[in-house]
Amino acid sequence: MPLRQRKEIQEMSRRRVAAFLPAVLLIVPAIAGAAIWPDTLGGFHRGAAQSVAFQSNNAVWEEYGFKTGEEAQYQNGTQKFTATAWRFEDPTGALAAFEWMRPPDSKPSNIARWAAETPNVTLLVHGNYVLRFVGYRPTTPVLDALVESLKQLDTSSFPSFIDYMPDQDRVPNSERYIEGPAALQQFDPGIPPSAAAFHLSAEAQLASFRAPGGDIHLALFNYPTPHIARAQTAEFQKIPGAMVKRSGPMVAVILSPPNADAAERLLSLVRYQADITLNERVSTRRDNIGDLVINAFILIGILLAFSVVGGLAVGGVRAFLHRGPRGGEADAMIVLHLQDR
Repeated sequence: MPLRQRKEIQEMSRRRVAAFLPAVLLIVPAIAGAAIWPDTLGGFHRGAAQSVAFQSNNAVWEEYGFKTGEEAQYQNGTQKFTATAWRFEDPTGALAAFEWMRPPDSKPSNIARWAAETPNVTLLVHGNYVLRFVGYRPTTPVLDALVESLKQLDTSSFPSFIDYMPDQDRVPNSERYIEGPAALQQFDPGIPPSAAAFHLSAEAQLASFRAPGGDIHLALFNYPTPHIARAQTAEFQKIPGAMVKRSGPMVAVILSPPNADAAERLLSLVRYQADITLNERVSTRRDNIGDLVINAFILIGILLAFSVVGGLAVGGVRAFLHRGPRGGEADAMIVLHLQDR
């Protein structure tokens, strides 16, 4: 084949690869992120499915670590329902999104630790997923089968400091989780991000509480160490009208409460209790002085018994030899009389 023709063929091949490559790059991510929902779910068959995203407050969802979402239609005869799943980077982001998406009139559900339901909607968190069912209430076996099919599932622990948020007089479904300046601006714009210091790995939980004169809004910030929390307490105290309390690595902030006395009582309910685990040596029977003394006497008894048995054995052998033909000569000493030489 002539060299010129060979070069033309190579050039055509490169052009075909260059034209095909963009399509491949578009298809691969779609395949990787698709098919969150299985083909069947508790007797229902999946129909149309499409990707879902959030059209507003994108900065907040980015802070929560939103990755991908999918909505699917399921049908079993005449029964239909819609299922939507959102996957986040970690369970903390999923919990934050759950608190925001939870219907205000919903009630807690026992289907999961973080779950809420209305007569028509069930919303729950599993790992780094938020799952919503409209027109259908899943059972535990159905959820167990669904969980096994979820991809890139993260089941690490949820933030524990939110358990220190007081329960007394808390407005149901008023909790909001804060992971950055965008969420802080969305839910509590009176607190400047510089005071919160998210660059120091700060996170916060907000909630409203009923009180005479109007609701009180409490922000509970958590920091990696009590030292950082102590330093940021001074920054929060610079906010006009702020009431601030530090407890361990947490800082509780209330801005301009309608009732100062009620706010003071609410702050008093924020009490951090550190869980300290010590690696202590477990005592054994060898550490008991009584057992040591008893074992010593047992050893002495064994030695005495061995001595008695050994003595009897030696004495018996000697007595047996004395009964032989040589009698007392068996133990006679041989003398060489070397002094006569």
